[in-house]
Amino acid sequence: MHLSLYRKFRPDSFEKIVRQEHIVRVLKNQIEGGSVGHAYLFCGPRGTGKTSVARIFARAINCESPKDGSPCGKCPTCLALQKGNLDISEIDAASNNGVNEMRDLREKVQYPPVTGKYKVYIVDEVHMLTDSAFNALLKTLEEPPAHAVFILATTEPHKIPATILSRCMRLDFKLIPEEDLERHLETVLQEIGKPYEKEAVSAIARAGAGSDRDMLSIAEMCIAYGDKLTYENVNAVLGAADFSETCDLCEALLGADMPSMLERAETILAEGKAVAVLLRDLLEMLNRIAIAKTCRNAEKLLSLPQHAFLRVKQAAEAADGRAILRATEILSVAETDLRLVSSPRIRLETALMRIAMPAADGSPDALRVRLDLLEKKLKEGSISAGETPEKREKAPIEQRSAGSEKAEPSAPQEDAPPIPEEPPEEFFSPFESAEKKEISAPEVKKNDPSPSASPRGQMTAEYAYGMFIKLLRKSAQNIVLRVLCSELSAAFEGDTFVLTTESPTVFHSLERAEHRETMGSFLAQIGIEKFEVRLNAPKPPDGGSPVDELRRDFPDYPIEIK
Repeated sequence: MHLSLYRKFRPDSFEKIVRQEHIVRVLKNQIEGGSVGHAYLFCGPRGTGKTSVARIFARAINCESPKDGSPCGKCPTCLALQKGNLDISEIDAASNNGVNEMRDLREKVQYPPVTGKYKVYIVDEVHMLTDSAFNALLKTLEEPPAHAVFILATTEPHKIPATILSRCMRLDFKLIPEEDLERHLETVLQEIGKPYEKEAVSAIARAGAGSDRDMLSIAEMCIAYGDKLTYENVNAVLGAADFSETCDLCEALLGADMPSMLERAETILAEGKAVAVLLRDLLEMLNRIAIAKTCRNAEKLLSLPQHAFLRVKQAAEAADGRAILRATEILSVAETDLRLVSSPRIRLETALMRIAMPAADGSPDALRVRLDLLEKKLKEGSISAGETPEKREKAPIEQRSAGSEKAEPSAPQEDAPPIPEEPPEEFFSPFESAEKKEISAPEVKKNDPSPSASPRGQMTAEYAYGMFIKLLRKSAQNIVLRVLCSELSAAFEGDTFVLTTESPTVFHSLERAEHRETMGSFLAQIGIEKFEVRLNAPKPPDGGSPVDELRRDFPDYPIEIK
C-alpha cells in the first residue's frame, strides 16, 4: 500500500521534529523530571507538528525507559502502543463535536490504563466543539483522574473558552523557516533516491509557506511529474506563469510602459492563467526585485537559478525603489478586492494601468515616481532636446514606443531671448489629463521698453509667472523643474516674487539648491532679483482653536489657560 510522504516520514521521536525546539525542550524536561501535567493545549498553524508531537509525548510518558525524553521503542509498553492500544485515544473534534461524545469520554476516562502508566486523550481541532461539549469537557479538566492526560490541538485558539484555556498548559507552535524545510526535503529526496535541483527544493519549500506537511504534499506532486525534480517542473506543477514573461511584465510596469504592459498581461492571461495566480506571481516577482535591489546577499536569499537571478537583478537595477513599493501596495489591495468583485480580470487590469500611469494618479507617491522617471530619462537621454512631456503625451502610442533609436534628431534650438516678445502661450499641468489653463498677459509692443528695464510696477505677477514658465519650456534640461513649477500661485510682495504651492513634496523639491539656482537665473532674465517659495498649509477648520470657540460661545465667563 502506497503511503503519502507526510505519513511515511512522520517523526517518531523528538529528535526528528523539524524546529519547534522550545516545545520539545519543555516536554522533555517534564518527562525527565516526572512532572507531567494533566492538560496541554497545542496551538499553531497547520502542518507544523502538533499531532506528531502529541503522539510522541503520549508514548514517551508511558515508556519504561525513555531515552533523552523520547520513547525507546523497544520496551513492551512501546511495542504495545505502536500496534494500537486503548491507552492512547485520538478524537477528531470536527466530526465528534457534540455533548454526547464528551459525556462518553468523561465516563471512559475513569477506567485505568491497560498497559502503560497514563491514559492519553488527543483531541484534534478542539475549537470545533459546541458550547455544550465544552461544558461537558470542563468538569473533567477541573478534576481529572491521576492517570488521565489530555492533549488538545487547535489552529484557532481564540475560539476556545477562557475556562478551558485557564486549565491547560499552552504551547504555541511556530511556522517552520524555509531553510529547515529545505534540509528536511533534501533528506527525504535522498532517502527515496530522487535526483533533484537545489533551486527546485527551494521553490517547493517556499511554496510550503512554513508548513512541513504542505511542503511534502507539494513535493509528492512534483516528484510524480518527471524523472528529475527540476525548477521548471515545479513551476509547471504549481501553475505559475512563465518566469521570463512575469519579469518582462514587471519591468514594463515599473518603467511606466503602458503598451508593453497591456500586451504582456494579455498574453499571459490568454494562456489560461488565472487572474489570482498572475496577481500572486507579480507580487512574488516584485518581492524578488526588491530583495535584489536592497540586499547584498540577494542571490543566497532568493535561491534562483543563475540565469533567473541575473534576470531579476537586471530588472532591479533598472527599477526605482519608490516605484517597486507603490506597485506592491496597489497589487496587494487588488488581491484583497478580488474576492468582492464580479470581474477579477478588469480589477487586475485597472490596478496594472494605475501602476503604469503615475501621471494619472495625484497621490504624493505617484508624483515622486514620476519625477524619478523624468530624471532617469534625462540622464539616459531618452528625452530628446526640445521634447516636452506635453508633446510626448500628444504623440501617438506607436511613435512613443518605437524607441529613441528610430526618432529623428531634433533641430538645434536657439538660446531663449532675455525678453519674450509675445504673451506666454497656453500651457497645462501634467497632472491634469484634459483641462488646460490659459494665462492672460498684457500685450507687449515691440517699441515698449522691456520688463527687465522697466519698474516693477509695470509688470503683473501673472505676466511674470507666464514669462518664467515659457523660459522653462524652452529649456530642454529642466523638464523636472518645469513639472514642479507648473501649478504654483504667483504674487508680488514689494520687490519679492512669491511662488506658493499646497504640496509639501513640490515645496521641498523646489527648496533644493540646484532648483533654486536655476529658478533664480530664469527670473533674473525678466528683471526679478528676489523670489521666495512658500508652502500654503491647509487652514484650520472654521472656529479656530477650542479655546477660541469657548470664548466665543461664553463671552461672559473668564477663561484662563493653565
